[in-house]
Amino acid sequence: MPKLVELFLSENDLNGTLPHSICNMQNLTALSLRSNHFSGELPHAWNSGSMISIVDAAQQSLWRLPAWIGGSGGSMLHMLQLRNNSFTGHIPQQLCNLGYLHILDLSHNNFSGKIPSEVGNLLGLKSLDLSHNHLSGHIPQSLASLTFLSHLNLSYSNLVGRIPSGNQLQTLTDSSIYIDNPSLCGFPLPTKCPGDDTFTATNSNEDGNDKLWFYVSIVLGFVIGFWGVCGTLIVKKSWRYTYFRFVDDIKDKVTLAIALKVAHLQRKFCHV
Repeated sequence: MPKLVELFLSENDLNGTLPHSICNMQNLTALSLRSNHFSGELPHAWNSGSMISIVDAAQQSLWRLPAWIGGSGGSMLHMLQLRNNSFTGHIPQQLCNLGYLHILDLSHNNFSGKIPSEVGNLLGLKSLDLSHNHLSGHIPQSLASLTFLSHLNLSYSNLVGRIPSGNQLQTLTDSSIYIDNPSLCGFPLPTKCPGDDTFTATNSNEDGNDKLWFYVSIVLGFVIGFWGVCGTLIVKKSWRYTYFRFVDDIKDKVTLAIALKVAHLQRKFCHV
């Protein structure tokens, strides 16, 4: 069916793998796969000239876009939603070339392996849901570079290690994002990573030492300054006399200046 334009398959009981021949349907503009029983790995050889739209039948939303897996770097795909199937294998690295992607939902499948480190290339991504899979390994630090990311769900997998921090990830403080990953640790989970206690204690000791030296420096500065002046005046008699004469001269000059100013004001008011 080379002229087929729309194919809606969402929310059925279809099973089996996706035929690779679907990638040759040049005029295909709409494809819905949500909530079926499709299995196997995703095709990687979508024709770069085909137009694919992923449709969420429940929300009746249509996103018109170029080839989404293995397609050209100029793909305009905005939403890819394959949730609630039985897809297996690794998440294709080619997905990370979809620079216009806003929503990526691969949840409730059987994907395994690591989250591609190139996920940080999806700079326009606003929503990422990879929950309820069998993903493993560390969460890539490149996630922190997704400055528009407002929804993230990595729960119910086998991810390990410290949760990355920085940039937009600091604003995603809901611990449910990462729950049921027993080997994950760090903020916002209550589970601390190995070395966190030592790190905290070291920082506390350093802060305490800094404060102690700050106060010591203030006291030493006051003592040295005070005795540097007063001690010298006590020991050196000639300096003491000179100092007091200097103070008397300053006092006389100030008194004279005030008297002259008062006299000037009095004459001014008298003339008025």
